[in-house]
Amino acid sequence: MRDVNIALIGGGFMGKAHSLAYAAMPMFFWPAPARPIRKVVVDATDELARTAADRYGWERHSSSWQEIVDDPTIDVVDIATPNHLHAEIAIAAANAGKHVICEKPLAPTADEARLMLEAVERAGVVNAVAFNYRRTPAVVLARKYIENGDIGDILNFRGTYLQDWSADPNSPLSWRFQKKIAGSGAIGDIGSHVVDLARYLVGEIAEVNSLVSTWIKERPLQSGGFDTLGTAKVSSGPRGTVDVDDEAVTLVRFSNGAVGSLEASRNAWGRNNFLTFEIHGTRGSLVFNYERRDELQVAFADDPADRRGFRTVYTGPATPYGEALWPIPALGIGYGETKIIEAYELMKAVETGDRIRPDFADGYQAALVDEAIATSGATHEWVKVEPVPTGAHAQR
Repeated sequence: MRDVNIALIGGGFMGKAHSLAYAAMPMFFWPAPARPIRKVVVDATDELARTAADRYGWERHSSSWQEIVDDPTIDVVDIATPNHLHAEIAIAAANAGKHVICEKPLAPTADEARLMLEAVERAGVVNAVAFNYRRTPAVVLARKYIENGDIGDILNFRGTYLQDWSADPNSPLSWRFQKKIAGSGAIGDIGSHVVDLARYLVGEIAEVNSLVSTWIKERPLQSGGFDTLGTAKVSSGPRGTVDVDDEAVTLVRFSNGAVGSLEASRNAWGRNNFLTFEIHGTRGSLVFNYERRDELQVAFADDPADRRGFRTVYTGPATPYGEALWPIPALGIGYGETKIIEAYELMKAVETGDRIRPDFADGYQAALVDEAIATSGATHEWVKVEPVPTGAHAQR
């Protein structure tokens, strides 16, 4: 088993999640395809980077991502920064021959996402975008049922991602509310996850028709360098303009003829991390709610009439990734386990050179869908989604 040296760019919330995943992955997946070594963590200042290194177990720290990208001892660059920094770092890392994993959305704009894809393809490096929710075992199980034909041809997909952390107008003006940094609001931040699940489970989205809203136009300016994600309230002082969306509701048509809807909102009181889908096929239905992530609700048309209805399948040793996680069904997995699985798939791709999914092509396609949703919200018309060029990226 060889060591793979990781450089993590960004020591905030996502940096913590990635650090946990690298540390824990060999404990779950043994023998591991490769051993991720937490070599260096980078943050905006030396103090922040030193704190991240001490807290998350990295060997050293730096405040210069440029220096780290040029370090010949680094094998993988992991980007967990605000969105506007993704493209510059990823392109430089690819040009330096590093494998790259980047948090979602891949970039603030589809044009930047395309440049990132072109860079990793030129370099021939492993690349991944961190849509970790598709790593949830119940979601992978849903795809298994679909691929096996257990629910027949898919007719309809309904997906939601609802949160309430920004529903209070006194929650601070995070970078997530600023177009120049984030690119979009709920569309890219959480809606991109619903788009990824729709593509993963159903297929490519051909066109969208959307309503896009910004409910809170101003927020108090944030003090300090960390996002509070709604946990802090500021009732007085200067306020800044919100220039991204708070909510998007979208009708979709899939290339394979299925229809559906996607909804993303960060202003849904009472919803904490309500990522859901319901899929109807000609032979059955599937329902998933991430807040109950050990469960998949299933109903099949060939069930006896006196037993017809939804029943619960609990993920465990007999379901995807189950042998590596916990020995008892419904013992409970969390957000961290989805990142551990992500780290496993990344190390496997680095070791074998095989393509990992989702990759930058998937991130670019999701960005094209996100951009179409925003355009439709502005024009109030159906907007077609341009497909990523066919070839190596035609498979979902």
